[in-house]
Amino acid sequence: MSITASSLYRDTGNFFRHQLITIVLMALLTSFITMLIGKALTLGVDDIQILGEGAADSASGLMEMIRNMSPEQQQVLLHASAADTFASLVGNVLLLGGTLSLIPLASSGSGQRISALRAIGASAPRLPALLLVTILMTVLIQLSFMVLVVPGVLLAVTLALSPIILMTEKVRVIAAMRASMRLGWSQMKLIAPAVILWIVAKLVVVLASSLLPDVASVVLNALGNLVSAILIIYLSRLYMLLR
Repeated sequence: MSITASSLYRDTGNFFRHQLITIVLMALLTSFITMLIGKALTLGVDDIQILGEGAADSASGLMEMIRNMSPEQQQVLLHASAADTFASLVGNVLLLGGTLSLIPLASSGSGQRISALRAIGASAPRLPALLLVTILMTVLIQLSFMVLVVPGVLLAVTLALSPIILMTEKVRVIAAMRASMRLGWSQMKLIAPAVILWIVAKLVVVLASSLLPDVASVVLNALGNLVSAILIIYLSRLYMLLR
């Protein structure tokens, strides 16, 4: 039986609709966790004042501002960037693990509603491996995007199945990434549109959330997490059919 995009979209929509409450709560929870970790690790009042001085004295453009910063200001900026990246990674991994655990739990036929905390807790044994594969994927894709956009998109598409293979087959990280690249290349027509749409949606969310206060930012990031959850469900359904 051939796999079509329309059947995948329909299956994804049905699962999302039946598990809507759990997925929405998980998206909000992981967004809130991301904000808390970012706040705990991010700048204090003195650091913000240091950066503010640099921004006020700078000419124009981000690179010009960074060049005009003192070593202390550059260190503060690096700390802020690292804290934001780490917080996003943790939130993304929790969402990824929770969604991938929710799918088999909800499909087991028990008839009970799965809570967001239970889904995330069920993924706990595989969270370190998921964190590692997420870091490797992020580094490789970001480096590819720095070279050219097309290689970055191709790498994002071919590596998209790595977390699903890691969770489903219980294999090592590198083995999961290799298997994902083979499958991703062979199923480019089914994976590429979904991944590209996800990239665009996440970029819009990131740009918009940077302009909003904390509460609104949490809600907007939760919407971005919902988009990520839909992509995870879509890719999980595809991999299940490919198996």
